[in-house]
Amino acid sequence: MKYVCSRCGHEADTATRAAACGCGGLWDLDYRPPVFDPDRIDRSVWGMFRYHEWMALENETWRDISLGEGMTPVVPFGGNILLKMDYFMPTLSFKDRGAAVLIAHCRSIGVDKVVQDSSGNAGNSVAAYCGRAGIGCEIFVPQGTSPKKIAMIASHGAEVTVVPGSRDDCADACREKARREGLFYASHVYNPFFYEGTKTYIYEVYEQLRRIPKTVFIPLGNGTLFIGIVKGLEHLAESGCLPEFPRIVAVQSECCDPIAKAAVSRASHPAEIRPCPTMAEGIAIGKPMRGDEILAFIYKYNMEVTATPEAGILDARAALAAQGIYAEHTTAATYAAYLEYSRKNGTPPDSLIPICGAGLKSDK
Repeated sequence: MKYVCSRCGHEADTATRAAACGCGGLWDLDYRPPVFDPDRIDRSVWGMFRYHEWMALENETWRDISLGEGMTPVVPFGGNILLKMDYFMPTLSFKDRGAAVLIAHCRSIGVDKVVQDSSGNAGNSVAAYCGRAGIGCEIFVPQGTSPKKIAMIASHGAEVTVVPGSRDDCADACREKARREGLFYASHVYNPFFYEGTKTYIYEVYEQLRRIPKTVFIPLGNGTLFIGIVKGLEHLAESGCLPEFPRIVAVQSECCDPIAKAAVSRASHPAEIRPCPTMAEGIAIGKPMRGDEILAFIYKYNMEVTATPEAGILDARAALAAQGIYAEHTTAATYAAYLEYSRKNGTPPDSLIPICGAGLKSDK
């Protein structure tokens, strides 16, 4: 198994500390999983690593790193909706799926300190798993990040650096420190091992339901869940498990929608935008680094992209909470997008929505 540059095709050992190829292209993994067979799921493992046969794992370091992430329930919500409860995780967000795999990789290659940028959830996950692995950690967060997310990150022993400006300014500052000091950039966007974790979301749904719902809503900022889900769906399709590819509806914020705007004209690159403040901080990414890859998937599978209305987020959050689902604002934005989509297009049958983060994390 090796890295392959998504731009020029250059190959590198996965033990490299380089965050990206010298040409600037991001790494992909040269890894093709075997055919998915539900009978081969390792049911001796209660968690997402029960799918280890189909994950790009270099060894069994994950056994010492895992905190039991995954195997989150699927809950009916109304007549047409299923909620995948991914805030039932060690750090209360779906990002634990990717962080567990990425930090297991870091420990495998002897990394002793990482830096990472985040709007909160990914930073908290990376900090927690670094604490578990005994790896030093500094997390960069943008100004305005929820104080509770910052407190959780610090509780795991990580240093927290708050960067003035936007989420993209935060990423720039983190990457500059990684470059300047030669530190490992444990990015949930750059590093493809992260997607080996997030793709287990779809394996779980398939195991739990013995099918994939007809319509899948996915929040879309940097694409960490989106890319993982698409990779998982492609694998299931190639394995003969899917009679047809589901309809995918990717959700952006109307205040930060570079992919949605690009998709209107079928552009190859994300649109140049100026992000506005939004409650959906987890998808407020003005310059998604894997934007070209995301757009290619959207066109390949004829996906839809919708921009969630800011005015609907609090009402959607309240509607979820009224039925026992206390989610953070970014998750509520996905449900708000579902409601708006239904209003415009009619209620889609058999829809799956991820509940990505717990509400207490985004409360000020």
